[in-house]
Amino acid sequence: MGARVIAIANQKGGVGKTTTALTLGAALTRLDQRVLVMDLDPHANASVHLSFFPETLEATIYDLFQEEQADDKVWQRILKTSTEVGFDFAPGSIRLSELEVDLKERRDKGLILNVALEGMRQRYDFILLDCPPHVGILLVNALVAADFVLIPIQTDFLALYGIRLLFDTIRMLNRVLPSPVRYLGLATMYDQRTAACRRILRIMRDKLGDRVLETVIHFDTKFRESSASGKVIYDVDPRARGALEYMNLAKEIMRNENA
Repeated sequence: MGARVIAIANQKGGVGKTTTALTLGAALTRLDQRVLVMDLDPHANASVHLSFFPETLEATIYDLFQEEQADDKVWQRILKTSTEVGFDFAPGSIRLSELEVDLKERRDKGLILNVALEGMRQRYDFILLDCPPHVGILLVNALVAADFVLIPIQTDFLALYGIRLLFDTIRMLNRVLPSPVRYLGLATMYDQRTAACRRILRIMRDKLGDRVLETVIHFDTKFRESSASGKVIYDVDPRARGALEYMNLAKEIMRNENA
């Protein structure tokens, strides 16, 4: 059995997608899993966080989408091994925003990533895709390639609107895909002291039922601290609340049959 591919997506920005991709990747690595994290967002926040600045790199995920056939040589040019965090990383680039035009005439353009990952699935236990917040060729490629979608949902009223947009995209894809896109919701930026947060978490559990993970990620300033220093939270404070919660998330995903 090859890697489980997880698309981390929500069509609202600022809900913790990149934090989830990097911290979950680091947590899984600490559980002896082989992990690849891919930055599919043209903003390249995950890449910059890890000090892989797109303008200084020989190749990025943009090059993967340009190839007719992504062979080992292409992957070797793109992949970075981050000794600090322990997982392999495929950096993004602002040029990813050009793909809508670049791939306009390309056949099966929604399958490019799925095909490119075929040769990589045996090398890893998990492949995490940090997705862009808008619908387009990149998000469609990620959803098609993924075994399931992990949806970080900020416990805030406006975040529920982003989920509705994502579900519309998933429904559209389900009309053409051989099997439906599976998904799990993850409550993020939770503050149990506020009634609004508690209410949104209740709504999430009522609406999505067992598709909401048990793990809840609380607001933790250590995430901001680690981002500012180009590290993941485990390198700043492995006993921080956020670090422990993402470790719980990694364990929950590893034992969750729906994942």
